[in-house]
Amino acid sequence: MIQRDGSCISLWQDQIPVYHPSNDPDIQTIYDVVIVGGGITGVSTALLLQKAGKKCLVIESNNLCFGTSGGTTAHLNTLLDTPYTTIIKNFGKENAQLVAAVTAEAIDLIRSNVADYNIECGFEDASAYLFSQTKDQTEELDDIYEACREVGLDVSYNLSLPVSIEFEKAIEVRGQAKFHPVKYVYALAKAFEDAGGAILQHTRVNGVEDNEGITVETENGNFRAANLIYATHTPPGVNSIHLRIEPWRSYAMAFTLRNKKYVQDLVYDMYDPYHYIRTQRIEGKEYMIVGGEDQKTGDGSNSEASFLRLESYIRKYFNVDKILFKWSSQYFEAADGLPYIGHLPGHPGNIFVASGYGGNGMAYSSVAALLLRRRRH
Repeated sequence: MIQRDGSCISLWQDQIPVYHPSNDPDIQTIYDVVIVGGGITGVSTALLLQKAGKKCLVIESNNLCFGTSGGTTAHLNTLLDTPYTTIIKNFGKENAQLVAAVTAEAIDLIRSNVADYNIECGFEDASAYLFSQTKDQTEELDDIYEACREVGLDVSYNLSLPVSIEFEKAIEVRGQAKFHPVKYVYALAKAFEDAGGAILQHTRVNGVEDNEGITVETENGNFRAANLIYATHTPPGVNSIHLRIEPWRSYAMAFTLRNKKYVQDLVYDMYDPYHYIRTQRIEGKEYMIVGGEDQKTGDGSNSEASFLRLESYIRKYFNVDKILFKWSSQYFEAADGLPYIGHLPGHPGNIFVASGYGGNGMAYSSVAALLLRRRRH
């Protein structure tokens, strides 16, 4: 079982061994790119860059998927937390269409990786259902529906939901997906190493010198590189990016059902914070997964109270047999609702960062990989 950045083990980390790299890093090599962070962003980016002919090293302070990649609920969606109504208002219709297109491209990348590397990670295509339960929510849902059409999503109204929850109105967005994130990242890590990349786990980066090339100082030696990518939520030290994002924590539970009515699609209500629902089959066993009750990290709220509220919601709508896993995970919300992917502020040369994914980290991680490959290719 791998360790994680929380006291509760997630569904994805149970009975998963620690990843054992096969390639030792070379302290004498000048790497084209050093990627700090061994989650889905770091490993996905490393594989794309290695395949593009770059020599890459991934450095992880603990084990692969120690952080949010091992604590996600692994929804792959173009129906984003920040609705397209807001994205159009803040950035314009053209840019909103770009967001929708690149997010769809990111899901296609994951789909292609699963096929190309024969990854057994329970990947399945799915639809996403967003539903209203009040008059105000219905008005907002109508606006979201129109915005989804404007940006090119395959969306329609639906008269039913795949779950037994009362609703006023619902939309269905096709072209979404779900998977087992840790199994996926492990398979990408192996493909990255097979392509000549190196992974260094249990190694903390203590400092970075950016002077005629980059020197990454670690407790296991110093590594030189032409480029550096922070795939760590936030970069260390003090940086203006810390003023653009804020940490949140979301809660999740995985359980079995007495009536075996497992939903195969993705379902979201419209409360703030909202609840999100899906199922995953692992080793032939179905698990219902429900998340929500998000709170700002460090706001003094009681995490056990959040778990109790989530359990109350679950038991209200589902015929629960056993709750087998409960966990929480931290994510970072960007001030303007879109992730920050690009140059680290104050470092316009060759230091990059990917952060502020909100609740869409699984899709945005591959968006980051695609954009950073284009930057460095």
